[in-house]
Amino acid sequence: MAVSAHAAARTWLTKVPAITATFWVIKVLSTTIGETFADFLSVNVGLGPIVTDALMLTVLVVALAVQFRTTKYTPWIYWLCVVLVSIVGTQITDLFTDDLGVSLYISSALFAVILAVVFAVWYRQEGTLAITSIDTPRREAFYWAAILTTFALGTAAGDLATEALSLGFRNGVLIFGGLILLTWFARRAGAGLVLTFWIAYVLTRPLGASLGDLLTQAKDFGGLDLGASLTSLLFFAVIVILVAREQVLANRHGVAVKGDGPLGGRRRDYAWAAVGVAVVLILGTGLSRFHASSSVDDGAATIAVAGAGADPQAAPAARQVHPTTALGNLSRFAAIVDQVQAEVAKNDLGNAKIRVKDLEVAWDDAEAGLKPRDPGKWHQLDDEIDAVLSALRAGNPHQSDCAASLAALADLLDKFDGV
Repeated sequence: MAVSAHAAARTWLTKVPAITATFWVIKVLSTTIGETFADFLSVNVGLGPIVTDALMLTVLVVALAVQFRTTKYTPWIYWLCVVLVSIVGTQITDLFTDDLGVSLYISSALFAVILAVVFAVWYRQEGTLAITSIDTPRREAFYWAAILTTFALGTAAGDLATEALSLGFRNGVLIFGGLILLTWFARRAGAGLVLTFWIAYVLTRPLGASLGDLLTQAKDFGGLDLGASLTSLLFFAVIVILVAREQVLANRHGVAVKGDGPLGGRRRDYAWAAVGVAVVLILGTGLSRFHASSSVDDGAATIAVAGAGADPQAAPAARQVHPTTALGNLSRFAAIVDQVQAEVAKNDLGNAKIRVKDLEVAWDDAEAGLKPRDPGKWHQLDDEIDAVLSALRAGNPHQSDCAASLAALADLLDKFDGV
């Protein structure tokens, strides 16, 4: 009786969820939400990377403070911390890659070493790496340090595979999904539970990012053209439902394996996870068709407006694949640049600054589809776009500076453009 009571108390005090099918579904979806939300704040809202990084780090510290003050697994705060760690882990990798210019090969190796060090110190201090034993503040500190590092490592390794090795997000879904499946088979064959858990945990980060890119990217990039906003809303809705169920179960029964006793059995948990995946796939595919149709209509209207006043006798310019780049059709970006140039030519820098926001958002949304095609050329265009943004958003912008940066960008777009 005393042993049973002690075991029950330890189970109740465990600070992490039971590792079941719904755990993995929420984890993968949370990864995508974390990445798209950071991009939304930085680009769409206009906070910029520095403010967004500082804001997300502050919110993460507050959320972890709440998490550490709890005495048992509380699903809503736990999964909030996971989403925020996903954001900050991604930002750390982006800082190394985009701001400091560190190679993805080096950053992947560096984060792998850091993770190994965290695990080594954790095991030396506690004698276990099992997440079922996260029931003391020190173990929880090791746990979240490992989680943060796995997100940074997963981001770097995922970017290395899909961008530096040019595998793309479609192949990313297949590759990382297949590796997770192999990890599951290894576990079934007798591999250690702790080892296979942490391998799978790292792999879910690039899988979630590749899945999100598959849904959000335009069809000519190989995606379903659902868009970042609709994808985020869809994933968020599924996460809320599954986490709400977790919260109800935790309130009723504490932390326990979902196959035990009154929790309804593992079959029910598999069913919830399967429904969550089915909702993402079915609604994602259906909404992508509707969104693509709307995009076509909007695009036709834009072309009609842009073509008003054009010489109807003028023959369209022939466009061919440029021999030095695989970026493909860049006309959507060139069209926005043309409109911004027109505003700058009139010295209406205020409207030009507003219009260039569309270029920033469109370029950011297309990154996952464009960058793997030709990373070097993509970075050249990215630098030119940054120069345009800096010129127009300067404290006291000058027409000549804005016009020069736009001309350089337009020339590079024309040079790299192809169909």
